[in-house]
Amino acid sequence: MHKNIPKYYYFIDKFEKNDIKNVNKNIAFIYRNYGKKIDINLIKKIRNFLKKKQIKFFLANNIKIAIQLNLYGVYIPSFNKSNKINYYSQKKKFLIIGSAHNLKEIKIKEKQGTKIIFLSPLFKTDKSNRFLGSVKFNILSQMTTKKIIALGGINRQNVQQLFSLNAYGFASISFLKKADKLDIKRVIEKQKNHTIKNR
Repeated sequence: MHKNIPKYYYFIDKFEKNDIKNVNKNIAFIYRNYGKKIDINLIKKIRNFLKKKQIKFFLANNIKIAIQLNLYGVYIPSFNKSNKINYYSQKKKFLIIGSAHNLKEIKIKEKQGTKIIFLSPLFKTDKSNRFLGSVKFNILSQMTTKKIIALGGINRQNVQQLFSLNAYGFASISFLKKADKLDIKRVIEKQKNHTIKNR
């Protein structure tokens, strides 16, 4: 059983200490860099640094290495549709999380054994003009019993809309990197007090 499952996630694709200066231990890190071969020594360096700060650490798309390096868990992206993920998930206190964009991908993540599904993109992003919006997000979130994390296009202008969502928490890159500690603390405290499903 997993207790105190993280509600907030910060994606990184490289290791820079300045990137975590605003991040408290309530926010878990996900290392996601699909364009390069995984550098084991780099992952160890990130793991050791975050461990000292009591921050949970996930590796994207490589469950074997995540288990081997004793990380908190693994993040399975939407494009990974393998049905063998569960085969490696026997380790206790190892959390499998993953992302989806639609109902079909949600069902795939369920079969892969994910405890949390990142539903995206919530808002418009630089990569695409296509996004779910609050209404479609809430409809899709009702179609699974898994905890749902909002992801995509979150910024200072739209962050208040998170509190109308049927979501367990949220994930970001730019918002968590650019916002100051006070902004982040306010958002987290308000989201904690928000009535959400799957407490």
